[in-house]
Amino acid sequence: MADRSRRQVTLDEVAERAGVSRSAASRVINNAPHVSKAKRAAVLRAVADLGYVPNATARALATQQAGAVVLAISSDSPQVFADPFFAEVVVGISAVLEETELELMLLLATSSRGQTRLEQLLRTRQAAGVMLMSMHGDDPLARLAEKSDVPVVFGGCPIGFEPRYYVDADNRGGARLATEHLIANGRTRIATITGRMDEGAGSARYKGFQEALAVAGLDAARVAHADFSEDGGCTAMRELLSKHADLDAVFVASDQMAVGALQVVKEAGRSIPGDVAIVGFNDIAGARHIDPPLTTVAQPIQSLGREMARMLLALISGETPTPLILPTRLVRRGSS
Repeated sequence: MADRSRRQVTLDEVAERAGVSRSAASRVINNAPHVSKAKRAAVLRAVADLGYVPNATARALATQQAGAVVLAISSDSPQVFADPFFAEVVVGISAVLEETELELMLLLATSSRGQTRLEQLLRTRQAAGVMLMSMHGDDPLARLAEKSDVPVVFGGCPIGFEPRYYVDADNRGGARLATEHLIANGRTRIATITGRMDEGAGSARYKGFQEALAVAGLDAARVAHADFSEDGGCTAMRELLSKHADLDAVFVASDQMAVGALQVVKEAGRSIPGDVAIVGFNDIAGARHIDPPLTTVAQPIQSLGREMARMLLALISGETPTPLILPTRLVRRGSS
């Protein structure tokens, strides 16, 4: 008993004493439905015997008290929240949080103020949980988040390590699908515009592109790097046309960049898809309204947000979810 008084009893110990799973113990402690009377009684006895006290964030969620969860995005510009991709992620997260009393806070984690604020939230447990997206390189905030007692879910895998809890899309497989589609349509001089290579999504999509060309025995040297923005797509497409005037197709690692690439190809007097076929990635809401409509790799963006929020709520409730990879698929339209 002396040892127990010096440390906090864990949910795992309660579950072990009660002879039930961790998730069942969590449901009893959070007064959730669908637990048998026998299990409920066993867990409550274990709680009393061990002197277990639920952590504050789990108790706030269980009793529907007001609190906040944070979506932190590694970006310098507030305009990131106007990006159709992140806007849809927020819609998905909000749909799940509407079922609770938890509020959503948005935070830019790249600015010095944003970094300091996020570090403070993680160290002082001022938020019930945190979702991190678009971490660049071996970001120290990602490592800090992994060591924090605050529940943390990653949207996508950072470069350099695999977090314990994350939701991601099959970026590599989706990029292979896009490139294989271009190859199947007879394109042989295929270029790519990558996203940021210090982000997991940018790196994975580039690898998928390379793999598809390697299998087909085609040259993968036509590459321009950008930053997932429309302006970046414009600049990268001009670079490709300057260096590789013979290109006949481009896999663009995001629809936003593809919009810029389409504009530059048209300005150069080339037809789409006759002279240059273009495939994007994400299937944002406006992709079908571009002229010509954009062939793209669809990932379930709102589902990404929903699953991140659900995973975070499971962590807050004391459960131990597993990482989740969402499928991608090719949507064929007029640009290829």
